[in-house]
Amino acid sequence: MDSQLTGSKVALHRLLIGVMAALLIIFTITIGLYFHQISDPYIREVLSLSGDLKRGSEIFQINCAVCHGIKADGSVGPSLHHVSKRKSRVSLINQVISGKTPPMPKFQPTSQDMSDLLSYLERL
Repeated sequence: MDSQLTGSKVALHRLLIGVMAALLIIFTITIGLYFHQISDPYIREVLSLSGDLKRGSEIFQINCAVCHGIKADGSVGPSLHHVSKRKSRVSLINQVISGKTPPMPKFQPTSQDMSDLLSYLERL
């Protein structure tokens, strides 16, 4: 009986080590991807600028309101209220410029326009 108990403890110990190793790998990949993204010159430039809320609202109305609604409360696209609590600044930039979530088109605003748009989105 004691050998079975010891075997169970060894198995549990190995499982915990495996889980910890997997979590460490996931953490390392996530950090690596984040630093890779912020090494992108466009993203670095956007993050270094101060955005203008009024201009960001104008950019939103011209480019985004058709799908996300005039008040950003959703239409074809989802509501963007509190989007900055769900997505990081880098994720928001990638969402806007990637075009990887149809029907949202690929959109490449200037660095300043993107910074202005971020300021607007962060205040929703």
